[in-house]
Amino acid sequence: MTAPTADGGLWGRAEQEAFRSRVRGCLLGGAIGDALGAGIASDPLETIRERYGPDGVTGYVPAYGRTGAVTDDTQLTLFTVDGLIRAHVRRDTGAWHPPTDVHAAYRRWYRTQRDWGPDERRAEDGWLAREEWLYARRAPARACLSGLADAVMGTVEKPKNPGSKGCGTVTRSAPFGLLAGWDPRLVFQMGVECAAQTHGHPTGQLAAGAFAAVVHAVVRGDDLDSAVQKALAQLSVRAGHEETAEALQRALGAVRQGLPGPERVASLGEGRTAEEALAIGVYCALVAEDVRHGLLLAVNHGGDSDATGAVCGGLLGAMYGETALPPDLLAGLEGRATILELADDFAMEMTQGPALHSPGRASPAWLERYPRRL
Repeated sequence: MTAPTADGGLWGRAEQEAFRSRVRGCLLGGAIGDALGAGIASDPLETIRERYGPDGVTGYVPAYGRTGAVTDDTQLTLFTVDGLIRAHVRRDTGAWHPPTDVHAAYRRWYRTQRDWGPDERRAEDGWLAREEWLYARRAPARACLSGLADAVMGTVEKPKNPGSKGCGTVTRSAPFGLLAGWDPRLVFQMGVECAAQTHGHPTGQLAAGAFAAVVHAVVRGDDLDSAVQKALAQLSVRAGHEETAEALQRALGAVRQGLPGPERVASLGEGRTAEEALAIGVYCALVAEDVRHGLLLAVNHGGDSDATGAVCGGLLGAMYGETALPPDLLAGLEGRATILELADDFAMEMTQGPALHSPGRASPAWLERYPRRL
């Protein structure tokens, strides 16, 4: 993978503040959607309505012993961010292959699922891997665990888990779209290459790339419909694109078919596979009256509610920024402080990275948080 266009270009103060708001919105919004769906994931719609009323859930419900709990979707998203920051920090050393850095970050996540706690971390693991709450095991996808169980990195040519196209590739890929200074084709390719580390089916990889491309376009100011069209244009030249492209086309078509509701969502699938999670998340974001409406639509169905909520929330947060997120849902979100801290670090690295780690002016504190070693 070649180096992207200048991501350390000139950013004015207003541009930096707007970008930080979108980064915060994307990561927090995705986590809120994940947490909203965590307690009802895979429950039939009839069961959800019987338990919570005709409108289904309208806020957090208990999952994993608390309300506001996130799943492995958010955990892996945060480690995606960590890997991207580390890639940019390590670029000063002459090393530049971001998929390798993301893979190393995913391996750090994998160890949190097996270790007892952060006391086992090494200094070069950085600060995120020492966050105690991330060691909770939240029903991680089998493909993610098996794909990261050894140090061999899956690639597009030799992917892990051939045939797997689970939604886990999409739910962790929003951060690639936050690489606002990168060329859109490289953003798409990053999503594809990092998906191949755990999932071998082309649809699992291409849906991740398409989601990253959609987030990237809205962060750069496109409306969501235009962003989807740009992703479809990128998909059209990729081998094996048909399932992902058709899923996105169905999402666009569903917008024109009448008032949104759970039945309309169900027509797009259950969200268990990558292309279905992408289609449902995009559809719910397209028809959302506001962030809360879109998120509740994305989780109140009989499928993989945490995955579809995470995709929709990441999109809406990237579009509208952190201040559009429902404050009551923000207040009860597990890990909010960590997510905010990581979002701000990412925004600072992308806009002011050279001032943090260029030769001769490196910040020791920054290099302790994001060591240059894999």
